[in-house]
Amino acid sequence: MAAPAGAGAGMAAPDGRRWLWPVLTAALGLLTTGASALEVYTPKEIFVANGTQGRLTCKFKSTDTTGTLTTVSWSFQPEGTDTTVSFFHYSQGQVYPGDYPPFKDRISWAGDLDKKDASINIENMQFIHNGTYICDVKNPPDIVAQPGHIRLYVVEKEIVPVFPVWVLVGIVTAVVVGVILLISTVLAVLYRRRSSKRDYTGCSTSESVSPIKQAPRKSPSDTEGLVKSLPSASHQGPVIYAQLDHSGGHHSDKINKSESVVYADIRKN
Repeated sequence: MAAPAGAGAGMAAPDGRRWLWPVLTAALGLLTTGASALEVYTPKEIFVANGTQGRLTCKFKSTDTTGTLTTVSWSFQPEGTDTTVSFFHYSQGQVYPGDYPPFKDRISWAGDLDKKDASINIENMQFIHNGTYICDVKNPPDIVAQPGHIRLYVVEKEIVPVFPVWVLVGIVTAVVVGVILLISTVLAVLYRRRSSKRDYTGCSTSESVSPIKQAPRKSPSDTEGLVKSLPSASHQGPVIYAQLDHSGGHHSDKINKSESVVYADIRKN
């Protein structure tokens, strides 16, 4: 007995679905194989003086070279709000500024896609430009990317002093050299003090307080001994002793005062 035609058709449908899922899976794999994540780099925050130009730097990294399909979009989220407004678009070498009034006639392209640079400049920045700026880059097939976010603060000119780079380098160099010279001078002084303390000996306490010894006085007997001890080789003349009489020529009832005071050594030439 033949099976009904409707039953045969119902059994064929499940068989067709079995090969459809592998085909869809393979096609999805082919589409996603060439795509890779594109990385965007931006500073977390920047400060711009009121009335001056602000540069919003945005760099990206992609495994594929840039070309006509590469696009850059900038959006702005005003401070204190959750609303995001697109105000700039770059594609195929053309700039497409938005109609958002705070940025009208202020935006200029400052990037270079060949160098993976998607930066822009904003002229005459005001306090209404405080907020968060979002840089989004697409470089097919690298289209899956996390946009970069920059928190921008517009401040008074006095708060952000502007110095040339060479001035800052000179100031830092002078400070470093001054600190090195100061440290070297202090170390040299300390070294000299320590060296002088080691080299200085000074006098002992006993030497500083000992009395000065005086030469002993020579008695007449010592003098006579000195005369007698003259070398034998010398020609010695007669020695004359003189005795002084202090009696004054008076009688013997007075005490005669006499003393030997002079002796002479007459030498022959």
